[in-house]
Formats: sequence, structure tokens, C-alpha cells
Amino acid sequence: MQHTLQDGLRLGMSAVSGIHDCRKPNHVPENFDGLAEVMPQDWTPTISEKVSYRGKNGDVYAPRMCIGAWSWGDEATWNWDDSEFPVLQSTWEELLQKGLTFVDTAQAYGSGKSEKICGTLFAGLRRDDFIIQTKYYVLPQFIDIFHPKTSPLYKLEGSLKRLRLSYVDIYLVHGPIHIQSIPAVAKGMAECVDKGLTKCVGVANYDKEDMLKMRDELAKYNIPLALNQCEYSVLRRIPETSGLLKTCKDNGIVFQSYSSLAQGRLTAKYNSQNPPPKQYRFSSYDMKDVEPVQATLKKIADARGVPISAVALNYNMCKGISPLVGVRRPQQALDNSKAFGWRLTNEEIRTIDSVSFEGYTTSLWQQG
Repeated sequence: MQHTLQDGLRLGMSAVSGIHDCRKPNHVPENFDGLAEVMPQDWTPTISEKVSYRGKNGDVYAPRMCIGAWSWGDEATWNWDDSEFPVLQSTWEELLQKGLTFVDTAQAYGSGKSEKICGTLFAGLRRDDFIIQTKYYVLPQFIDIFHPKTSPLYKLEGSLKRLRLSYVDIYLVHGPIHIQSIPAVAKGMAECVDKGLTKCVGVANYDKEDMLKMRDELAKYNIPLALNQCEYSVLRRIPETSGLLKTCKDNGIVFQSYSSLAQGRLTAKYNSQNPPPKQYRFSSYDMKDVEPVQATLKKIADARGVPISAVALNYNMCKGISPLVGVRRPQQALDNSKAFGWRLTNEEIRTIDSVSFEGYTTSLWQQG
């Protein structure tokens, strides 16, 4: 699975990589109102704040920031080695202490190994000590062909064995390219809820139209659509400019952003002399084009005494977004936690908006 995912991204599932390599950054139109979706000025993100994910039999309340576990066990993209586990365990202990206990994984990550690692990290904890979401693998397999409506259920049962859990808090459709119709997938996801294997249901990479179709199909089973997870950062604001973000808010659907730091491009780690690995394919613009954005974030970060990554994450939260961010070392956990306890001013948001990129979509994967 992990190699299929990376191969797909290499070939064009990512909106700026693979067959899209020639795409240059496209700045957000100057007349776009970047403050339209900004949280009220008297609001400040805190680690203790909880976001409500709507479920059929009760909501799930999770920290605003979600910890991405794609790199945990994944060799194809992240070059995971089992010798890293002790460091990851220390990182998880740091996250637990800070209250950042909401973890995102997927059946595709590490071909299931990410879920197994999560299960090991969760061992010994009370079930309400953490929130876990995983994703239904949508690239066609035999089970999708022969059991199209029950495929989400069968695959979730496999996830639960790897996680060593009886249920997950949130189960997502990983992308919009499943061979089944939206009604068929919705029926399968509803069965997962009714059997008590997940509390909430969401989607990822869906555009407005398909998201609302899924919402309507789930409603037939009295199940709300809890969230839509798409790439969003200073380098890809198209979910905002397209109206997807507003549509989510208007319908009580949480918008989660993955690649919130553009796979490290919105930190101090990479620059034009030290670009990120080619496998990091989301927002994979030439770092010479990204450096002016980094410089803007750094100026604000230096003035506030926080890392660049904290500014980028605070920016997403100020837009009313719940950011997903990959973490595999204790220092990353510490840096990302510094995004809380303060907020950007509207003037700082305007400054960041002025250097931001709109980004692109692709019918192959990133439709939202």
C-alpha cells in the first residue's frame, strides 16, 4: 500500500508533483478577503480547547491539533527504520504530557505498520486517554470489487486488529477515487458506525460537491459527516479560495488540514541549498519560490519568540482550521506546541496572506 501511495503521488496524485512538476506558485488574488473566515479577535487557541466531531450516538471531542502518524513505520516516503521507535516513544510521552493526544493514521501508511505502531504506543493507556482516526484505503483491491458495500467494514476490522482496539473515534474515506459510488461507500461507512466500530465518519480530499453528496447519503442513516481533511497551508489556500472551507463551517463539518507545514517547507529545516527529499510531494515547489514565504513567517516568529512552524500552525488555526502535523521527534512536539497560547493579529494574517500561494487541485486525488 505505501509504495502504491508514493507511486501515485509521483505520477500525479499530488497537485504540484509528478505530471504537474512544471506548475509554478500561483499567488492568491489580491482582492480575495483572507479575513472572511478568521476566528474572532478575542479567541486564542489553547491546547485544552476541544473541537467537536459530530457522531450519530454522540460527538467526539478532540484537541484542535491532530498528530500525523504517516511517517510512523512508512519506508516508501519517510524512510522509517525500526531503530527509531525509542525516539518515537519518547515523542509520544511528550505529546501525552502536553495533552496533544489526537492521532491520525491510515491503512495505507507503512502498509498498516503505522497502525501497529499506534497500537503499541496506546498499550496500557485508558481508552479515553487518546483519540484515534484512521482512513479507509480507497485504491481498488479485490475486496472492493467483490464486496463493494462492505469493504469499508472489512478493512476497518483489519485496522482495529493492528491498532489492538475495539473501535476508532473517527473513520475517514481516504480519497474520492474509490470505484464504488458515493451511496455505496456511505452505506459501508454507516455499517461501521452501527456496529460500534467507529463513532464518527469523515472524508479526505473531497471537493464541495462530493462532500455534500456524502453528507446527504450518510444522513439517510442518521449519521452526520464529521469532517473533511484536505491539504491546506500558507502554500495551498485553494480550499479557502474555492469556498470549501466556508461550506464546511456552514454545515458543521470540521475542516482538517494535512501537510500544514508543507512537509517541512514551512519550518527552518529546508531552503534552496537544502531542499526536502523528492518523496515529500505536497506543495513541492522549488524552495527558491518558497523562501520569501519563509522569510515572512520568520520575521513574525522572531518578533514573537516562537519557531516558524508555530506561526504557520497558528495561521491555520486562526482560519478556523484544525491542523494535522507530522511528529516523530520530541523537539518537533515542543515546537508545534508553541503554536498555542497566542494568536496572530489580523494585520499579521494579512501580511502572510500577501505572500501565500493559492495552489491547485487534481482529479487524481486532491479534488478538495
